[in-house]
Amino acid sequence: MQNETAVRLPQQRGTSPEPAGTAPRREHRFDVDLMRLVCSATIMLGHVGAQFIHATGNDPDNGAGAYWAGHVAEALNPFAVPMYFAIAGWAVLVGAPPKDGARMWQRVVRNTVPLFAWTAIYLVWAYLRDRNERPMTELAVDALFGSVQPAYHLWFMYNYIPIIVLLAFALLIKAGQRPWRLGAALLFIAVLPSVMTTVTEVTDIETPTVAWGFGTYSLVYAVGGALLFALPARSPRWRWPLLALFPVTALACLWYNTQVHYVIPNAHLFVATMAISVLLLISRVRVPEKRRPLLQKLAGAALGAYLVHVLFVEEIVGRVVSPDLGAVAAGALLVAMVAVVMALSFATSLLWGKLKLRRWLG
Repeated sequence: MQNETAVRLPQQRGTSPEPAGTAPRREHRFDVDLMRLVCSATIMLGHVGAQFIHATGNDPDNGAGAYWAGHVAEALNPFAVPMYFAIAGWAVLVGAPPKDGARMWQRVVRNTVPLFAWTAIYLVWAYLRDRNERPMTELAVDALFGSVQPAYHLWFMYNYIPIIVLLAFALLIKAGQRPWRLGAALLFIAVLPSVMTTVTEVTDIETPTVAWGFGTYSLVYAVGGALLFALPARSPRWRWPLLALFPVTALACLWYNTQVHYVIPNAHLFVATMAISVLLLISRVRVPEKRRPLLQKLAGAALGAYLVHVLFVEEIVGRVVSPDLGAVAAGALLVAMVAVVMALSFATSLLWGKLKLRRWLG
């Protein structure tokens, strides 16, 4: 989820060609920065809301105020994870396509190192709080193959990383290159589940569940997102219907979460429609120049804030939420807790950014 929000500018007529060996100038996509920031903040909203839902056991009879406050928050955030896949697809296919396999491996490392670093942090934190349900060594081994508690929010990176590798692999082949190492990595991911199953069948040793890979929906979000983000700027007039579409999809997600099943799948039509509406609302929005430095700074810290925020959700929100809250109190507490979690998460991420720890902690 590296910050790659630039796209090559075509050479204008009448201008002198760029000197040989000079990389093409790129247009920075501040709207994509804004989208990354919105996604990070919205996921925090959803995770805070989930604490309200869990406090009631997902039953309004145990506390209607907390139950509905939590579900309203959850109904506003289903687009966020699909949007991460959309941004990933745009970055690889359009915004900053890798020049060769070595460059792609650098991206993989920039995403994989924080994934495992934060998994270790969450496991140690839960161990110190005596919250691990199994021995930490078992959880650490399982984390090599898929997300584990309490680092539950890292699940999508086990899908995100293979997707960017696959898109880059196809792109480099199209460019006439032979990215053998990327192909070998994809083959390894493809056969790993069957290998683990065979080990279990032959030895009777229980093996971890493999989460590396991706479903059809995540790949479609990535490729479709690349298409939509690459659309040229349009007149603001066509955006107005989308402002009405978002609350309609949010209400649809609220209905599904409360009446059908919680949580609504990422591949659901309601979620896809919400994601498309948000993408088209924000894509190509012009960010005022005076706001751009702050936006870039916060967008650069968005991944780190996402990675750390569950610590604050569990330690702060989980302690103060009560199923006995009335509707007004629950709503006010929800807003306050979202503000606290966001402030602490972004402040912490900005701090380790200043300490030059971004490559390790995201």
